[in-house]
Amino acid sequence: MKYSFRTIKWKFQDTNELLPEIADLKAVYVRSPEDVVKGYQSLFIGRVCERFIVFWLSASNKVIGFEIISEGILNSSLVHPREVFRGSIVATAASIICAHNHPSENPEPSSEDLAITKQIVEAGKIVGIPVHDHIIFAGKSYTSLAERGLI
Repeated sequence: MKYSFRTIKWKFQDTNELLPEIADLKAVYVRSPEDVVKGYQSLFIGRVCERFIVFWLSASNKVIGFEIISEGILNSSLVHPREVFRGSIVATAASIICAHNHPSENPEPSSEDLAITKQIVEAGKIVGIPVHDHIIFAGKSYTSLAERGLI
């Protein structure tokens, strides 16, 4: 039996076709959670299930890309640090911001939100990619775990 190796071929996609709601978006530099909210809230508004996205930032805190990690059910989405950092590493992100929505429009973080954030922050320390924030979109409002001192 011949032994063979598998390799991965990474290909990034342009968002213009996949997400037309942000096709005209100019470069976003993140200085506060409001910058993420203003630039990317349209990715979460009106969704009936949870969506978890990781935003990749450059050393100057410019959003250089993002990945939809999970599309869950009404009140949860499956997220693991492995998936969060896979694309971040390939994209050579200097840091990341995590975000997800609460279709219930309750901006309070759940115990599950806090637990996965802690796991992601710890994994980020190991791989050398800091987590600047985890933002919860809730209708027209939001909660920043960094602003609350939870990161």
